[in-house]
Amino acid sequence: MTRYVVIGAGIVGLATAHRLTLDHPDASVTVIDKEDRVAAHQTGHNSGVIHAGVYYKPGSLKARLCAAGRASMIDFCAAHGIAHEVCGKLIVAADESEVPRLHALHERAVANGLPARLITAAEAKEHEPELRCVEALRVESTGIVDFTAVCTTLADLAEKGGATLRLGTAVTGIDRRRGEQIVHTKTGDVTADVVINCAGLHADRVARLAGVEPPARIVPFRGEYFELTPERRDLVRGLIYPVPDPQFPFLGVHLTRMIDGTVHAGPNAVLALAREGYRWSKVNPRDIADFASYSGLWRLARKHYRYGLTEVRRSLSRRLFAQSLARLVPAVTEADLLPAGAGVRAQAIARDGALVDDFLIVARDRQVHVLNAPSPAATSSLEIAKHIVAQLPG
Repeated sequence: MTRYVVIGAGIVGLATAHRLTLDHPDASVTVIDKEDRVAAHQTGHNSGVIHAGVYYKPGSLKARLCAAGRASMIDFCAAHGIAHEVCGKLIVAADESEVPRLHALHERAVANGLPARLITAAEAKEHEPELRCVEALRVESTGIVDFTAVCTTLADLAEKGGATLRLGTAVTGIDRRRGEQIVHTKTGDVTADVVINCAGLHADRVARLAGVEPPARIVPFRGEYFELTPERRDLVRGLIYPVPDPQFPFLGVHLTRMIDGTVHAGPNAVLALAREGYRWSKVNPRDIADFASYSGLWRLARKHYRYGLTEVRRSLSRRLFAQSLARLVPAVTEADLLPAGAGVRAQAIARDGALVDDFLIVARDRQVHVLNAPSPAATSSLEIAKHIVAQLPG
Protein backbone atom coordinates (compact mmCIF):
# COMPACT_ATOMS: atom_id res chain seq x y z
CA MET A 1 0.00 0.00 0.00
CA THR A 2 1.47 3.33 -1.08
CA ARG A 3 1.35 6.11 1.49
CA TYR A 4 0.74 9.60 0.10
CA VAL A 5 1.07 12.79 2.14
CA VAL A 6 -0.36 15.99 0.69
CA ILE A 7 0.84 19.19 2.36
CA GLY A 8 -1.72 21.96 2.04
CA ALA A 9 -5.52 21.96 2.36
CA GLY A 10 -6.25 24.60 -0.23
CA ILE A 11 -8.15 23.72 -3.37
CA VAL A 12 -5.17 22.18 -5.21
CA GLY A 13 -4.18 20.01 -2.25
CA LEU A 14 -7.73 18.84 -1.59
CA ALA A 15 -8.39 18.15 -5.27
CA THR A 16 -5.20 16.10 -5.37
CA ALA A 17 -6.19 14.12 -2.28
CA HIS A 18 -9.62 13.45 -3.76
CA ARG A 19 -8.08 12.34 -7.06
CA LEU A 20 -5.72 10.00 -5.20
CA THR A 21 -8.66 8.32 -3.45
CA LEU A 22 -10.34 7.82 -6.82
CA ASP A 23 -7.31 6.57 -8.76
CA HIS A 24 -5.61 4.69 -5.91
CA PRO A 25 -8.44 3.53 -3.63
CA ASP A 26 -6.17 1.11 -1.73
CA ALA A 27 -3.58 3.78 -0.92
CA SER A 28 -3.18 5.71 2.32
CA VAL A 29 -3.77 9.44 1.80
CA THR A 30 -3.09 12.06 4.47
CA VAL A 31 -3.63 15.80 4.06
CA ILE A 32 -1.69 18.08 6.40
CA ASP A 33 -2.30 21.80 6.92
CA LYS A 34 -1.15 24.16 9.64
CA GLU A 35 -4.53 25.94 9.73
CA ASP A 36 -7.58 24.59 11.54
CA ARG A 37 -9.80 24.87 8.46
CA VAL A 38 -9.59 24.19 4.75
CA ALA A 39 -9.16 26.97 2.17
CA ALA A 40 -7.70 29.33 4.78
CA HIS A 41 -5.51 31.38 2.45
CA GLN A 42 -5.42 31.87 -1.35
CA THR A 43 -8.47 29.72 -2.09
CA GLY A 44 -10.63 31.34 0.55
CA HIS A 45 -9.73 34.90 -0.40
CA ASN A 46 -10.09 34.94 -4.19
CA SER A 47 -12.76 36.54 -6.36
CA GLY A 48 -14.70 33.34 -7.02
CA VAL A 49 -14.34 33.46 -10.80
CA ILE A 50 -14.32 30.32 -12.95
CA HIS A 51 -11.92 31.55 -15.62
CA ALA A 52 -12.31 30.70 -19.29
CA GLY A 53 -8.58 30.89 -20.09
CA VAL A 54 -8.41 34.03 -22.23
CA TYR A 55 -5.11 35.38 -20.98
CA TYR A 56 -2.76 32.41 -21.15
CA LYS A 57 -0.20 31.55 -23.78
CA PRO A 58 -1.66 28.96 -26.16
CA GLY A 59 -0.25 25.53 -25.44
CA SER A 60 0.99 26.47 -21.96
CA LEU A 61 0.11 24.37 -18.94
CA LYS A 62 -2.09 27.21 -17.69
CA ALA A 63 -4.01 27.41 -20.97
CA ARG A 64 -4.55 23.66 -21.24
CA LEU A 65 -5.47 23.02 -17.61
CA CYS A 66 -7.67 26.11 -17.35
CA ALA A 67 -9.75 25.19 -20.39
CA ALA A 68 -10.21 21.63 -19.16
CA GLY A 69 -10.56 22.78 -15.56
CA ARG A 70 -13.38 25.19 -16.31
CA ALA A 71 -15.47 22.35 -17.74
CA SER A 72 -14.50 19.98 -14.92
CA MET A 73 -15.32 22.56 -12.25
CA ILE A 74 -18.74 23.32 -13.68
CA ASP A 75 -19.54 19.60 -13.94
CA PHE A 76 -18.29 19.06 -10.37
CA CYS A 77 -20.44 21.89 -8.99
CA ALA A 78 -23.50 20.64 -10.87
CA ALA A 79 -22.96 17.08 -9.62
CA HIS A 80 -22.59 18.15 -5.98
CA GLY A 81 -25.15 20.92 -5.75
CA ILE A 82 -22.66 23.77 -5.37
CA ALA A 83 -24.11 27.12 -6.42
CA HIS A 84 -22.47 28.44 -9.56
CA GLU A 85 -23.35 30.39 -12.69
CA VAL A 86 -21.89 30.65 -16.19
CA CYS A 87 -22.53 34.36 -16.64
CA GLY A 88 -19.82 35.40 -19.11
CA LYS A 89 -17.73 38.55 -18.77
CA LEU A 90 -16.68 41.67 -20.61
CA ILE A 91 -13.08 42.76 -21.08
CA VAL A 92 -13.20 46.38 -22.11
CA ALA A 93 -11.03 48.95 -23.83
CA ALA A 94 -11.73 52.17 -21.96
CA ASP A 95 -10.10 54.31 -24.66
CA GLU A 96 -8.66 53.97 -28.16
CA SER A 97 -5.12 53.36 -26.90
CA GLU A 98 -6.26 50.03 -25.43
CA VAL A 99 -7.94 48.72 -28.57
CA PRO A 100 -4.82 47.04 -30.05
CA ARG A 101 -4.29 45.12 -26.79
CA LEU A 102 -7.95 44.12 -26.77
CA HIS A 103 -7.65 42.77 -30.33
CA ALA A 104 -4.47 40.88 -29.40
CA LEU A 105 -6.35 39.36 -26.46
CA HIS A 106 -9.14 38.31 -28.81
CA GLU A 107 -6.59 36.57 -31.03
CA ARG A 108 -5.24 34.73 -28.01
CA ALA A 109 -8.74 33.71 -26.95
CA VAL A 110 -9.42 32.33 -30.43
CA ALA A 111 -6.09 30.46 -30.38
CA ASN A 112 -7.17 28.92 -27.07
CA GLY A 113 -10.45 27.77 -28.64
CA LEU A 114 -12.70 29.97 -26.51
CA PRO A 115 -16.15 31.38 -27.35
CA ALA A 116 -15.08 35.03 -27.38
CA ARG A 117 -16.10 37.81 -29.74
CA LEU A 118 -15.36 41.49 -30.16
CA ILE A 119 -18.40 43.73 -29.69
CA THR A 120 -19.11 47.42 -30.06
CA ALA A 121 -19.60 49.86 -27.21
CA ALA A 122 -23.35 49.84 -27.89
CA GLU A 123 -23.46 46.03 -27.76
CA ALA A 124 -21.46 46.06 -24.53
CA LYS A 125 -24.02 48.39 -22.95
CA GLU A 126 -26.70 45.81 -23.67
CA HIS A 127 -24.90 43.59 -21.19
CA GLU A 128 -23.79 46.36 -18.80
CA PRO A 129 -25.87 49.55 -19.17
CA GLU A 130 -23.59 51.59 -16.88
CA LEU A 131 -20.41 50.62 -18.70
CA ARG A 132 -18.23 53.08 -20.63
CA CYS A 133 -15.89 51.73 -23.29
CA VAL A 134 -14.94 52.10 -26.94
CA GLU A 135 -14.95 48.35 -27.63
CA ALA A 136 -15.19 45.11 -25.64
CA LEU A 137 -14.45 41.41 -25.74
CA ARG A 138 -17.35 39.21 -24.70
CA VAL A 139 -16.27 35.89 -23.17
CA GLU A 140 -19.30 33.65 -22.75
CA SER A 141 -17.79 30.76 -20.80
CA THR A 142 -16.62 32.61 -17.66
CA GLY A 143 -18.48 31.70 -14.48
CA ILE A 144 -18.71 32.41 -10.75
CA VAL A 145 -18.69 30.10 -7.72
CA ASP A 146 -17.77 29.95 -4.04
CA PHE A 147 -14.45 28.08 -4.07
CA THR A 148 -14.54 27.59 -0.30
CA ALA A 149 -17.72 25.58 -0.77
CA VAL A 150 -15.89 23.56 -3.43
CA CYS A 151 -13.10 22.86 -0.93
CA THR A 152 -15.54 21.77 1.77
CA THR A 153 -17.04 19.28 -0.67
CA LEU A 154 -13.61 18.04 -1.83
CA ALA A 155 -12.53 17.51 1.77
CA ASP A 156 -15.71 15.58 2.53
CA LEU A 157 -15.30 13.41 -0.58
CA ALA A 158 -11.64 12.76 0.19
CA GLU A 159 -12.47 11.65 3.73
CA LYS A 160 -15.29 9.43 2.50
CA GLY A 161 -12.75 7.93 0.10
CA GLY A 162 -10.49 7.03 3.01
CA ALA A 163 -8.22 10.07 3.28
CA THR A 164 -7.23 11.52 6.64
CA LEU A 165 -7.22 15.29 7.20
CA ARG A 166 -4.82 16.55 9.84
CA LEU A 167 -5.64 20.21 10.28
CA GLY A 168 -3.88 22.48 12.77
CA THR A 169 -0.71 20.53 11.97
CA ALA A 170 2.34 22.54 10.91
CA VAL A 171 5.12 20.78 8.99
CA THR A 172 8.56 21.38 10.54
CA GLY A 173 10.78 19.13 8.44
CA ILE A 174 10.99 16.31 5.89
CA ASP A 175 13.65 13.57 6.07
CA ARG A 176 14.43 10.48 4.01
CA ARG A 177 15.13 7.23 5.83
CA ARG A 178 15.66 3.86 4.15
CA GLY A 179 13.43 4.66 1.19
CA GLU A 180 10.73 6.31 3.30
CA GLN A 181 9.99 9.99 3.84
CA ILE A 182 9.33 11.23 7.35
CA VAL A 183 7.20 14.36 7.50
CA HIS A 184 7.84 15.99 10.86
CA THR A 185 5.00 18.08 12.29
CA LYS A 186 4.26 19.84 15.54
CA THR A 187 1.80 17.08 16.39
CA GLY A 188 3.98 14.07 15.46
CA ASP A 189 5.60 12.41 12.49
CA VAL A 190 3.88 11.02 9.41
CA THR A 191 5.60 8.42 7.24
CA ALA A 192 5.12 8.65 3.49
CA ASP A 193 6.23 6.95 0.30
CA VAL A 194 5.30 10.01 -1.78
CA VAL A 195 5.06 13.64 -0.66
CA ILE A 196 3.03 16.21 -2.61
CA ASN A 197 3.67 19.82 -1.68
CA CYS A 198 0.67 22.07 -2.30
CA ALA A 199 1.54 24.59 0.40
CA GLY A 200 0.78 27.70 -1.64
CA LEU A 201 2.27 30.73 0.07
CA HIS A 202 4.86 28.51 1.74
CA ALA A 203 5.49 26.06 -1.10
CA ASP A 204 9.12 27.09 -1.68
CA ARG A 205 9.91 26.75 2.03
CA VAL A 206 8.37 23.30 2.18
CA ALA A 207 10.44 22.33 -0.87
CA ARG A 208 13.60 23.40 0.97
CA LEU A 209 12.56 21.38 4.01
CA ALA A 210 12.40 18.41 1.65
CA GLY A 211 15.89 19.08 0.29
CA VAL A 212 14.77 20.61 -3.02
CA GLU A 213 16.06 24.05 -4.02
CA PRO A 214 13.21 25.72 -5.93
CA PRO A 215 14.00 27.54 -9.19
CA ALA A 216 11.95 30.53 -8.01
CA ARG A 217 10.98 32.17 -4.74
CA ILE A 218 7.50 32.96 -3.50
CA VAL A 219 6.92 36.69 -2.99
CA PRO A 220 3.55 37.69 -1.49
CA PHE A 221 1.42 40.32 -3.22
CA ARG A 222 -1.70 41.51 -1.45
CA GLY A 223 -4.83 42.19 -3.47
CA GLU A 224 -7.30 44.43 -1.69
CA TYR A 225 -11.02 44.46 -2.41
CA PHE A 226 -13.93 46.78 -1.90
CA GLU A 227 -17.56 45.95 -2.54
CA LEU A 228 -20.36 48.13 -3.79
CA THR A 229 -22.89 49.24 -1.21
CA PRO A 230 -26.14 47.24 -1.39
CA GLU A 231 -28.07 50.11 -2.96
CA ARG A 232 -25.45 50.46 -5.75
CA ARG A 233 -25.08 46.81 -6.72
CA ASP A 234 -27.37 47.37 -9.68
CA LEU A 235 -24.55 49.29 -11.38
CA VAL A 236 -23.00 45.95 -12.34
CA ARG A 237 -24.81 42.94 -13.76
CA GLY A 238 -21.91 40.54 -14.25
CA LEU A 239 -18.12 40.72 -14.63
CA ILE A 240 -16.31 43.77 -16.03
CA TYR A 241 -12.54 43.63 -16.56
CA PRO A 242 -10.07 46.14 -18.01
CA VAL A 243 -7.63 45.15 -20.75
CA PRO A 244 -4.64 43.81 -18.76
CA ASP A 245 -1.07 44.92 -19.17
CA PRO A 246 0.72 41.87 -20.62
CA GLN A 247 3.87 42.69 -18.63
CA PHE A 248 2.17 41.67 -15.39
CA PRO A 249 0.24 38.65 -14.15
CA PHE A 250 -2.24 40.96 -12.43
CA LEU A 251 -5.42 41.75 -14.32
CA GLY A 252 -6.06 45.22 -12.89
CA VAL A 253 -8.99 46.23 -10.70
CA HIS A 254 -12.27 44.88 -12.00
CA LEU A 255 -15.90 44.50 -10.97
CA THR A 256 -17.28 41.07 -10.18
CA ARG A 257 -20.79 40.06 -9.22
CA MET A 258 -20.27 37.23 -6.73
CA ILE A 259 -22.39 34.11 -6.42
CA ASP A 260 -24.08 35.61 -3.32
CA GLY A 261 -25.16 38.72 -5.27
CA THR A 262 -22.61 41.13 -3.81
CA VAL A 263 -20.39 43.07 -6.21
CA HIS A 264 -16.67 43.09 -5.44
CA ALA A 265 -14.23 45.64 -6.81
CA GLY A 266 -10.52 44.92 -7.08
CA PRO A 267 -8.00 43.62 -6.46
CA ASN A 268 -5.01 45.90 -6.68
CA ALA A 269 -1.54 44.39 -6.22
CA VAL A 270 0.90 45.57 -3.56
CA LEU A 271 3.88 43.85 -2.00
CA ALA A 272 2.68 42.34 1.29
CA LEU A 273 4.81 42.66 4.42
CA ALA A 274 4.07 39.05 5.37
CA ARG A 275 3.27 35.90 3.45
CA GLU A 276 -0.09 36.01 5.17
CA GLY A 277 -0.24 39.80 5.20
CA TYR A 278 -3.89 40.56 4.56
CA ARG A 279 -3.47 44.13 5.83
CA TRP A 280 -0.70 46.72 6.05
CA SER A 281 -0.41 46.23 9.81
CA LYS A 282 0.50 42.55 9.44
CA VAL A 283 4.31 42.52 9.39
CA ASN A 284 6.49 39.41 9.55
CA PRO A 285 10.23 40.20 9.87
CA ARG A 286 11.25 36.76 8.62
CA ASP A 287 9.13 37.14 5.50
CA ILE A 288 10.46 40.64 4.84
CA ALA A 289 14.05 39.47 5.24
CA ASP A 290 13.30 36.58 2.89
CA PHE A 291 12.14 38.70 -0.03
CA ALA A 292 14.34 41.74 0.75
CA SER A 293 17.44 39.57 0.35
CA TYR A 294 16.24 38.07 -2.91
CA SER A 295 17.92 39.49 -6.00
CA GLY A 296 15.02 38.44 -8.21
CA LEU A 297 12.65 40.83 -6.45
CA TRP A 298 15.09 43.74 -6.74
CA ARG A 299 15.51 43.10 -10.46
CA LEU A 300 11.72 43.11 -10.83
CA ALA A 301 11.40 46.29 -8.75
CA ARG A 302 13.96 48.19 -10.79
CA LYS A 303 12.03 47.42 -13.95
CA HIS A 304 8.53 48.14 -12.65
CA TYR A 305 8.87 50.51 -9.69
CA ARG A 306 6.54 53.10 -11.22
CA TYR A 307 3.80 50.49 -11.56
CA GLY A 308 4.38 49.43 -7.96
CA LEU A 309 4.15 52.99 -6.65
CA THR A 310 0.85 53.46 -8.47
CA GLU A 311 -0.53 50.34 -6.80
CA VAL A 312 0.61 51.52 -3.35
CA ARG A 313 -1.03 54.91 -3.82
CA ARG A 314 -4.27 53.23 -4.84
CA SER A 315 -4.02 50.95 -1.81
CA LEU A 316 -3.81 53.97 0.49
CA SER A 317 -6.53 56.02 -1.22
CA ARG A 318 -10.14 54.93 -1.65
CA ARG A 319 -10.58 57.93 -3.94
CA LEU A 320 -7.94 56.65 -6.37
CA PHE A 321 -9.40 53.15 -6.17
CA ALA A 322 -12.81 54.54 -7.10
CA GLN A 323 -11.29 56.52 -9.97
CA SER A 324 -9.84 53.32 -11.43
CA LEU A 325 -13.26 51.70 -11.31
CA ALA A 326 -14.91 54.78 -12.78
CA ARG A 327 -12.86 54.32 -15.97
CA LEU A 328 -15.08 51.27 -16.49
CA VAL A 329 -18.31 52.34 -14.79
CA PRO A 330 -18.40 56.15 -14.47
CA ALA A 331 -21.24 56.10 -11.93
CA VAL A 332 -19.03 54.46 -9.28
CA THR A 333 -17.89 56.94 -6.65
CA GLU A 334 -15.83 56.75 -3.48
CA ALA A 335 -19.03 56.77 -1.43
CA ASP A 336 -20.19 53.57 -3.15
CA LEU A 337 -17.30 51.45 -1.81
CA LEU A 338 -17.15 49.38 1.37
CA PRO A 339 -14.01 47.52 2.51
CA ALA A 340 -14.23 43.82 1.59
CA GLY A 341 -11.04 42.21 2.82
CA ALA A 342 -8.00 41.11 0.87
CA GLY A 343 -6.20 38.11 -0.55
CA VAL A 344 -2.50 37.34 -0.84
CA ARG A 345 -1.14 35.92 -4.09
CA ALA A 346 1.83 33.57 -3.89
CA GLN A 347 3.77 34.87 -6.88
CA ALA A 348 6.87 32.95 -7.88
CA ILE A 349 9.71 35.17 -9.09
CA ALA A 350 12.75 33.75 -10.85
CA ARG A 351 16.28 34.81 -9.94
CA ASP A 352 16.51 37.00 -13.04
CA GLY A 353 13.50 39.02 -11.88
CA ALA A 354 11.00 37.41 -14.26
CA LEU A 355 7.56 36.66 -12.96
CA VAL A 356 6.89 32.95 -13.39
CA ASP A 357 3.91 33.08 -15.72
CA ASP A 358 2.96 29.41 -16.03
CA PHE A 359 2.14 26.83 -13.41
CA LEU A 360 5.41 25.48 -12.01
CA ILE A 361 5.38 21.87 -10.82
CA VAL A 362 8.66 20.19 -9.96
CA ALA A 363 9.01 16.42 -9.41
CA ARG A 364 12.03 15.03 -7.53
CA ASP A 365 12.68 11.64 -5.93
CA ARG A 366 9.10 10.62 -5.03
CA GLN A 367 8.17 14.21 -4.31
CA VAL A 368 6.04 16.69 -6.25
CA HIS A 369 6.27 20.39 -5.47
CA VAL A 370 3.62 22.79 -6.78
CA LEU A 371 5.73 25.95 -6.72
CA ASN A 372 3.59 28.37 -8.71
CA ALA A 373 -0.17 28.00 -8.83
CA PRO A 374 -1.85 31.41 -8.69
CA SER A 375 -4.97 32.23 -10.69
CA PRO A 376 -6.41 30.30 -12.51
CA ALA A 377 -5.36 27.50 -10.14
CA ALA A 378 -8.76 27.35 -8.44
CA THR A 379 -10.51 27.01 -11.79
CA SER A 380 -7.93 24.45 -12.92
CA SER A 381 -7.63 22.57 -9.64
CA LEU A 382 -9.37 19.34 -10.65
CA GLU A 383 -7.20 19.11 -13.77
CA ILE A 384 -4.03 20.08 -11.89
CA ALA A 385 -4.81 17.18 -9.57
CA LYS A 386 -5.16 14.79 -12.51
CA HIS A 387 -1.88 16.11 -13.95
CA ILE A 388 -0.07 15.53 -10.64
CA VAL A 389 -1.49 12.11 -9.89
CA ALA A 390 -0.89 10.84 -13.42
CA GLN A 391 2.86 11.35 -13.06
CA LEU A 392 3.28 10.00 -9.53
CA PRO A 393 5.36 6.92 -8.83
CA GLY A 394 3.36 3.99 -7.54
